[in-house]
Amino acid sequence: MAAVIDIISQLHRLNGSFPKREQRVADFVLANLENIAFLRQAEIAEGADVSVATVNRFCVTLGCEGFRDFKIRLAQNVAVSLQYMGDASSETSEANQVVGQVFSALLDSLSLARSQLDSGSIEKAIKVLDNANRILFVGVGGGSANVAREGAFRFFRLGIPAEAHADGYLQRMVASTFEQGDLVFAISASGQPTELLDSVAIARQYGAETISLTKTGSPLAAATDVSIEIDIPEDQDIYKPTASRLVFIAIIDVLAAGTARKRPAKVKEYLRRVRTSLTPLSGDTGPKPIGD
Repeated sequence: MAAVIDIISQLHRLNGSFPKREQRVADFVLANLENIAFLRQAEIAEGADVSVATVNRFCVTLGCEGFRDFKIRLAQNVAVSLQYMGDASSETSEANQVVGQVFSALLDSLSLARSQLDSGSIEKAIKVLDNANRILFVGVGGGSANVAREGAFRFFRLGIPAEAHADGYLQRMVASTFEQGDLVFAISASGQPTELLDSVAIARQYGAETISLTKTGSPLAAATDVSIEIDIPEDQDIYKPTASRLVFIAIIDVLAAGTARKRPAKVKEYLRRVRTSLTPLSGDTGPKPIGD
């Protein structure tokens, strides 16, 4: 049987279909989700009025190897799930209230990130970016992968060949073609994904430079030549999109602007070409975002 990841969903799915004595265990567990991780097997058996052996059979029925495996999986599951369980707030937020909450969180996060940014790391990163023959931006998951794509979009316009990949296999393959003068730029809010750590290690063994935009003191920060480190706590409001991805994009903009100023003549020419290529599509020759 495949390992069960979502114990709570499994409990609800099988609820009512357990053998009679195991159903008592299921009822007790569901009624005490927040406390089960702190109870011994004998205490659960006593609370459900069954034998210890019945508790163990219940764990196996759920798809766990035994009681210890059940407790570990349930504790992890509960730690995440309790944020999303229970009644939602009965208040109906007006649009302006939601706007205020989201924008306030963004402004607070930007202000916090600005206070944490190390100017020395920013300067080192800009120097490496300016000297890069080509850049590979890598990220995994929705947030970091989108920031990586934003990075590639910002830097190809400066005349530096840039690409972005979120697939771990493709990241490794592209990184293996990099060498001295090339750059891998890894982005991660946690700094832990194996895909990124592997891609950075692969590129470095062939002489490529590496930069990370990631959490302070993370494995990814330690693995790269230059690390830009920030620590943005996630908002406790589960309905609100994370602001850290927008902070990361702002930092990418800082790096792109700094790199552009290192090569003004070339960048102006490339931007002129890009803007000229788009003019026939809209007929608008006035100032507007490039690529919009």
